[in-house]
Amino acid sequence: MTMILRVFGIAALLMGGLWVGQGTGVIMWPASSFMLAQGQWAYIGAGLMLIGAFALWRSGKRG
Repeated sequence: MTMILRVFGIAALLMGGLWVGQGTGVIMWPASSFMLAQGQWAYIGAGLMLIGAFALWRSGKRG
């Protein structure tokens, strides 16, 4: 269970970071993405990053 939480946490942090970057317009890749410069995706990405950080924190407490 600890390994699953770690993998999920890292994936959520990376994906959330990408979404924040795309939502704020810092990362303009891929060019065909519908998330580019759309502010709501920055908030969704930040929330996903919080979930990922919580999963990593929780995996550290378990094992």
